[in-house]
Amino acid sequence: MNSNIWNHALQQLHLPLTNPVLIFTLILFIILLSPILMAKIKVPDIVGFVIAGTIIGPYGLNLLTKNLGVELFATIGLLYIMFIAGIELNLAEFKRQKHKSLIFGFLTFSIPIIIGFPVCYYLLGYPLLTSLLTASMFATHTLVAYPIVSKYKLSENEAVAVTIGGTILTDTTVLIILAIIIGAKNGGLNFAFLLQLITSLTAFFLIVFFVIPVVAKWFLSKPEISKTSHFVFILTGMFFSAFLAQMGGLDPIIGAFIAALALNRLIPRPSKLFSNIEFIGNAIFIPFFLISVGMVVNFHVFFAGPGALIIAFSLTIVALAGKWVSAFLTQKILCYSNTQRKLMFGLSSSHAAATLAIILIGYKSKIIDDNILNGTVVLILVTCIVASVATENAAKKLALIPRPEPAEV
Repeated sequence: MNSNIWNHALQQLHLPLTNPVLIFTLILFIILLSPILMAKIKVPDIVGFVIAGTIIGPYGLNLLTKNLGVELFATIGLLYIMFIAGIELNLAEFKRQKHKSLIFGFLTFSIPIIIGFPVCYYLLGYPLLTSLLTASMFATHTLVAYPIVSKYKLSENEAVAVTIGGTILTDTTVLIILAIIIGAKNGGLNFAFLLQLITSLTAFFLIVFFVIPVVAKWFLSKPEISKTSHFVFILTGMFFSAFLAQMGGLDPIIGAFIAALALNRLIPRPSKLFSNIEFIGNAIFIPFFLISVGMVVNFHVFFAGPGALIIAFSLTIVALAGKWVSAFLTQKILCYSNTQRKLMFGLSSSHAAATLAIILIGYKSKIIDDNILNGTVVLILVTCIVASVATENAAKKLALIPRPEPAEV
């Protein structure tokens, strides 16, 4: 009998782990212990989650693989980051600063491409489509460091509002460019393709901004419906919007953010509904996503030769330089402080989901080769760490600045 128990235990501990209970337990241990350990060395929690994912992933100790369960929770976490960013956004401030968001959005889109395309085309010697797709990848960014801003109660800071606005503008533009490049590669770039893209995007925006808010207002106003059902309804709206965006040719993260904007006025802050949305995301799903980002890092490919290292180094430098120059020019144009510039750089310098999605799609379409794919993975790890540290340092300084008291009526 003892032998059977021992054999059963060994079977459950066979690597990579397949027992869903054990997998979830391991993830929870990381979510619990990582912030404690990172606090000891004064490093942001986010960095700890990404590094932990690298250690336990298939290219580290091989404790976990990116199976369907991990992918599901990671996807939820990414959508949560975008959704919370949209829910916490002060829409009145956002509208007031929309022209500033356009300035930053234009700069953070164009500058990385202007820097990145010549590097890929002339320095690294890649073909035109490959260089264009890789350069557009530099323009994207994911708000991986946004939980830090939320922690320091800086979501209504003008620099944050402008950065979030720029994020949605640049990521949407890049993902539309991706659809066009893939269409050109597959020979489908014609009037019918463009008409279908425009029609699907129009239908998406009409449903999200005009149908979902009406239904949500009716549902949330019913006192007989439980608060739990309100929470589930909001999540349903977020995922449905993400799915509609995907059907329209955009990344689901755009759908999650747009849904948050559409539902923003219907979720008061503070409220139990808002607290539940924020708590569940920060406690479980967002850390899960950050851990999954670390799991794609494969350092073994860089021992095959210097070529992969040169490309990874070049991609990472270009990605960080493009975002830094964009934040610097925005600071000068909008007369922001150095700390606000650092905050904008921190929020906009992390490359994760949108970047990975673009490169993977390009790889499957044989536009991107192995070296760019692996270099991008290193770029993701480095930029997430840089973004987290930069955002944490800037947020600490901004949090110490006294805020003006609201004017008396």
